[in-house]
Amino acid sequence: MNRYCGRHFTCEEITRIRRLIEEDPSRSRAQLSRLTCRMLGWYKPDGGLKEMSCRVAMLRMHRGGLIKLPPPRHKKPVCKIIPGPRTDPQLPINAPVHELSCIRLQSIRLADESRLWNEYIQRYHYLGFALVPGAQRRYFVFSGDQKVALISFAASAWQVAPRDRFIGWSDEQRKRNLHLIVNNARFLILPWVRSKGLASKTLAMAAKQVPNEWESAFGYRPVLMESFVEKQRFKGTCYKAANWINVGQTKGRGKLGPAGKLSVPIKDIWLLPLKRRFRTLLTL
Repeated sequence: MNRYCGRHFTCEEITRIRRLIEEDPSRSRAQLSRLTCRMLGWYKPDGGLKEMSCRVAMLRMHRGGLIKLPPPRHKKPVCKIIPGPRTDPQLPINAPVHELSCIRLQSIRLADESRLWNEYIQRYHYLGFALVPGAQRRYFVFSGDQKVALISFAASAWQVAPRDRFIGWSDEQRKRNLHLIVNNARFLILPWVRSKGLASKTLAMAAKQVPNEWESAFGYRPVLMESFVEKQRFKGTCYKAANWINVGQTKGRGKLGPAGKLSVPIKDIWLLPLKRRFRTLLTL
């Protein structure tokens, strides 16, 4: 059995995918991913096809020699993010959050806003920008009319032992309800901003705003937030101040790292319940 994008594929299913590809060589990769989703019953919680996840899974199968996809119809141009003047450093802000103008989170909705958000992250976040498949929400954080931070949320990690013990769910319950957890994928206080309390206030505001917008966009409401904080870089003080709970550490193996060997930095695991009955909802 092989696992891709959080789903286990049996040998029989992979054989069925091969037959699907072979029965009509004129089908594009996009058509094949949609047909595969329908054939395997792979749907999102809102009823839509898990098309992007399926495309990634099939591409990994192709690279691993399990299937042979047709050549891509269109080669995507390499999107290199080059910093421009719009993300140049601004005048320093040195004031505690209670002295700043009204703090607000503005959801990214327009293409130009998206490009600008990506550029800030690529330029100033230590992890840089990376494409994230699946459900996600991204925000600029403003003080008045001035950008002071950026934050984003995306699909949760597939399997994290300390988190899963904290929830107390079974493998089947995790597979069924994992979408009810959202991951704080990126969080950046802009480097010229030194404002005590801004980070924790942003997290607190996100905990109220994100569930509503997530439900509006994707048709279901998350009940738990998670974040992974690199121990050597950060202490996680702002998460603690925003009432997040430290439930343990990762093992430093990453998604595909070998057992017993460090391949990525160890991170603290922080969780924030969004509902009192989160455990009940996650273990249904």
